[in-house]
This record gives sequence, structure tokens and C-alpha cells, in this order.
Amino acid sequence: MTAPWNALDWRQLSQEERDRDLNNGAAVANSVEIVAGWERRSAEMRARYPQHLDLRYGPHERNRIDFLKSAQAGPTLVFIHGGYWQARAKENFTLFAAGPMAHGINVALIGYTLAPEASIDDIVGEVSSGLDFLVDRLPALGGNAERIVVSGWSAGGHLTSMALAHPRVKAGLAISGIYDLEPIRHSYLNAKLGLDALASERNSPLRQAEGADKPLSLVVGSAELPMLRKQTSDFATYRAANGLPVTYEEIAGADHFSIMDEMASPDGRITTLIRQLFERTVG
Repeated sequence: MTAPWNALDWRQLSQEERDRDLNNGAAVANSVEIVAGWERRSAEMRARYPQHLDLRYGPHERNRIDFLKSAQAGPTLVFIHGGYWQARAKENFTLFAAGPMAHGINVALIGYTLAPEASIDDIVGEVSSGLDFLVDRLPALGGNAERIVVSGWSAGGHLTSMALAHPRVKAGLAISGIYDLEPIRHSYLNAKLGLDALASERNSPLRQAEGADKPLSLVVGSAELPMLRKQTSDFATYRAANGLPVTYEEIAGADHFSIMDEMASPDGRITTLIRQLFERTVG
């Protein structure tokens, strides 16, 4: 009899099982077609909002931010893309700005250097630098630097949890994220990431003695791989046990890719959670 997902211990899995249980693309049969659709719709969205694309915040090629304005002096959602820190780009995710923008929320999509060119430490640092840049530039762009919420999907969920420590970020929403990097270190993904034990410890929110005392919403799909469901559940439990503000929610029937439909839609559950975070952090 197979153990329930919330009793899963990755240390008891073989290398092959660990690799399989982290391979979201293989787990969702039409993932290639889904991502191709994201890219097509994102290109259309970028064409509608060309005014503030590819704002450079650092010296590296991917150190760029796209700012899509919805409301003058409105709040800003910073979105961090996924791809296991080694694939994809901000340009693939522009369509997901549509949900929040329908409610007067500006959206900034932040790019970062991918592994193996950059380490996890480098990537976390680049996201922080991008946030510094936004804080300085938001008034000129038409945003409110006092109302910033950060969000991200998959690896972007991990980076969201790390970015919560930035002094100007008010809250976060992490979607299908990774919060303990040890399983990653012992999987096929580490060939490019090059994590050692210390880097894993430094960059695992689930292994840190303290966390940011700010609202964090954690979301995962009920049809996702068990290891990802458990990562999200465990992180929610960890924050609650340490007295840190957290909500946890599973989107019924959603897999690692279809869950993002809940952000693309103005009426989607993730869009609603984003709105609620801004309402909680007014002023």
C-alpha cells in the first residue's frame, strides 16, 4: 500500500524515484503545449503594454524587469518566474498579469540569471537587487513603493519566500514552491545548480531559524506531485509553529501548470488571494 503524500520521506526514495517525483514536465502530459500557449499569450500581452519593458536593474543580461501599469499610484505585485532556477524567463509569464491588473494592481515581472551561470545565492541576491531598483523607480513608473507584494511560481515560489525578507515587501504569495532544497540537492536538478550542504541550508526557508514576520499565502494544486504538495504543507506548518502569519490552500484538481489559470483570470482563486493580501497590508 502506497503511503499518503503527507507521509512521504524523500530520503527513503531511490535516486530514480526522487528524480521522477520532482519532474513536473513529465508528470503533466501536455506541459509542453501548455507552456507554448503561455509564451504566445504573453507575447500578445507584452505587445499591449510596451511602455516599460526590459528595465535594467543590474549588470547581467537577464537583470531586467517588465512593469505593466494598471493604475496610477496603485499597488504593485512583483512576480518571479519558475523553471527550477535553470529554465524559462519572465517573458513567458506576462499573461498572468491579467488577473491582478483587472483589479487595479500593477505588475512587475523580474528576470534573473539562470543556473549554472548563477548560483542560488546569486539568484536570491539578484531578486533583492531588482526589488531595490523597483522601490526607487516605482514613483516615476506610476506605482506606489509602499505597497509591494511579491509572488512566484515553482522556483519563483522559493524566491518569493526568500524575498519576503526585503524591507519594502509587505506580503507574499508563493505558488507550488520549493522550501527545502535538500531534495533538490540530491536530485538530477543539482547537475546545474551545484548546491552543497551549506548553500542548501542558507537558502531553505524550512531550515532557517527565523522567518519574515509578514503575511505569506502558500498555494499548491491537489493534483501536483506529492513531494511538492508536502513541501508546501510542511512550510505552512513550520511558519505556523513559529508564530509567523501564513495561510495554506490546495486548489482542487489543479496540477503544476493548470494552477496558474487561477492567476490569469480576474476571478481566479490566486487573483483573489493577491487582492486579499493587498487589503491586509494597506498603509
